[in-house]
Amino acid sequence: MTALDDVRDRAVDLGFAAGWRLVRAMPESAARGLFRTAADVGLRRDGRGARQLRRNLRRVVGPLMPEVELTDLVRAGLRSYARYWQEAFRLPSMDKKDVAARFDLDGIDVMDKSIAAGQGVVLVLPHMGNWDVAGLWLIEHGVPFTTVVERLKPDSLFRRFVAYREAIGMEILPLTGGAGLTSTVLAERLAAGGCVCLVGDRDLSSRGVDVEFFGETARMPAGPAMLAARTGAALHPVGLWNDGPDWAGRVGGAVTLPEGSLTASVRAGTQRIADEFAVSIAAHPADWHMLQRLWVSDLRAGTDEAAGR
Repeated sequence: MTALDDVRDRAVDLGFAAGWRLVRAMPESAARGLFRTAADVGLRRDGRGARQLRRNLRRVVGPLMPEVELTDLVRAGLRSYARYWQEAFRLPSMDKKDVAARFDLDGIDVMDKSIAAGQGVVLVLPHMGNWDVAGLWLIEHGVPFTTVVERLKPDSLFRRFVAYREAIGMEILPLTGGAGLTSTVLAERLAAGGCVCLVGDRDLSSRGVDVEFFGETARMPAGPAMLAARTGAALHPVGLWNDGPDWAGRVGGAVTLPEGSLTASVRAGTQRIADEFAVSIAAHPADWHMLQRLWVSDLRAGTDEAAGR
């Protein structure tokens, strides 16, 4: 790491630390207005993330939506993403029971039935709505869980996010090069009848599964279906979205994994997860915070761009 990288990382860490302090101290309306303005600035600047969000949402809504309406949807999507960060900064100082009371989750009985069976439960969700609020609700509901988080840079910022989520009550495992160790720990939690929550719409490895998603091939992580197949845990896709000033979500029924080879079972399970995600995203496209490449054609274009081709 160069001296410039070190300075940049330190600035990023200090910026987030200041955000957690200052945004928490602001009146909620002022904080909401600040992040909403930041989202609108991001739309006008039309940076890489905003452009990718537009491409992703075009696939969701199809070719018939006029560009002006798509722009309005991208604006709403960036505002929803900004809202997530505003709430992340403020959540540590919010009343947990009040937050949980404002979260409406459909399908509680389906989830509770799987949990009561004691077989272990994997909840898999897309980058959608506010997953920290959903996690807080789950803990207040009496279901502690384990999750995996991507290791951020600098390491001090990563530790802040781990501490933030652990303060909510989550057990956090870092996603590192030792993925086998992480999987072993998750399998142990499931074997003991525990709950594991995983974000499952963006593959961060080179071992993802190609799925049909809004009429085109996308790549999603194999981990959720792999864990369920290996441990016998119930696998439930979850959709999340904003509901006015509050939050809502839906737990889907348990995904049935077909018998046969592990590879075939994981591929089929991941496709069924993608199908469930598509239902929630199509219903609430503005709350899907996917500002990165997901579809294979975009991933290949990015590789070509990076290689200078």
